[in-house]
Amino acid sequence: MKTIALFADVQNLYYTVRQAHGCHFNYAALWAELATRGQIVEACAYAIERGDPRQQQFQQTLRKLGFTVKLKPYIQRSDGSAKGDWDVGITIDVLDAAARVDEVVLASGDGDFDLLLERVRRGGTEATVYGVPGLTAQSLVRAADRYVPIEGSLLLRG
Repeated sequence: MKTIALFADVQNLYYTVRQAHGCHFNYAALWAELATRGQIVEACAYAIERGDPRQQQFQQTLRKLGFTVKLKPYIQRSDGSAKGDWDVGITIDVLDAAARVDEVVLASGDGDFDLLLERVRRGGTEATVYGVPGLTAQSLVRAADRYVPIEGSLLLRG
C-alpha cells in the first residue's frame, strides 16, 4: 500500500477558499479522499495561534482527524504588519517525510513551495498539490506530479 504524508498550509487554505468560494475547506473530505489512495502515515497542519476559542476548537477538530497541529504565535509588528509564516517549517518537514513515504501531498497554493516539490520529485517521491483554481501559483502546479483543484466535496458549505 502506498504511504502518504500530508501537509496542510492552514492560513493559505483559509484565505484562498474563502476568497474563491466564500466557504471553508473540508479537511475531513481531503483525509477521506487520500485514505482511498494509500495509508496516511504522517499529517501536519500549520496554523497561527491567536488564542481565539473558535480557532482552538477548529485545531482540536484537526487533531481528531489525525493531524499534528503545529502552531506559531501571531506577531503584530509596531508598523502594523503581521508575521506568522510557516514556509520554512513546512519545507523542513516535507523534505524529512519525502525520504520515508511514496507520496507527499501539499495542500497550499503558495508558489514559494515550487522548488521544494521539484526537489521532492528529483528524490523519487511523488508530489501532489491541492489548491484553489485561479489562486494556486502556476509554478507550483507545474512542479507537482499531480494538481487537484479544491472544489466540490472539498468545500465545506454552511
